[in-house]
Amino acid sequence: MNIFRVHFTWKEKEYMLKAYSLDMTHPYFVSIKDLLLHEPSSFLINPADDEIRKNFGEVRQLMLPFQSVSLIEEFTAEPDMKKSEFKIPKGEVVVTDRFPKRS
Repeated sequence: MNIFRVHFTWKEKEYMLKAYSLDMTHPYFVSIKDLLLHEPSSFLINPADDEIRKNFGEVRQLMLPFQSVSLIEEFTAEPDMKKSEFKIPKGEVVVTDRFPKRS
């Protein structure tokens, strides 16, 4: 399932929301459904996540004007997963033919 990350401005503040469903068929709005909100942690409180949860936690569908949206990203997996899972193991050589050898 694809995950969309939408960057937008609301009340003169920059926000970033993640959602499973995005609809851009309306002529003036971007419709965001099925928001993906981080669960609050008992150990660490992120003020940005807390503010997003307070403002948009009860929302079923969010209609944003196109002018307020600055960036829409689409991912096939959770974009904020730990990056260490994708690192190349140390000690191994990675060979690629992406760049041709010069003679």
